[in-house]
Amino acid sequence: MEILKKPVLTEKVAALTEKLNRFVFIVDKNANKIQIKDAIQKMYGVTVESVNTMRYSGKVKSRGTKRGFVTGRTPSYKKAVVTVAKGETIDFYGTV
Repeated sequence: MEILKKPVLTEKVAALTEKLNRFVFIVDKNANKIQIKDAIQKMYGVTVESVNTMRYSGKVKSRGTKRGFVTGRTPSYKKAVVTVAKGETIDFYGTV
């Protein structure tokens, strides 16, 4: 099971990172906080102080087309907000 799916890189997350040293990831729906903490420490080599998780259900979307009305759902996902120890950071871009 791959616990970390991808990091979330938005303006709101960038502000969180600058002010509170927090990073946001999309994670596996079945992963718990301990597994998320271990995966981040192993992958990025940082000390994780806390992990907060949120579950999002998929929204129903619909649109009208030539052939009629089409409905569907966006995928559901789980998001983790990770607080890293003071003075440490995660470099997503890998600047050399």
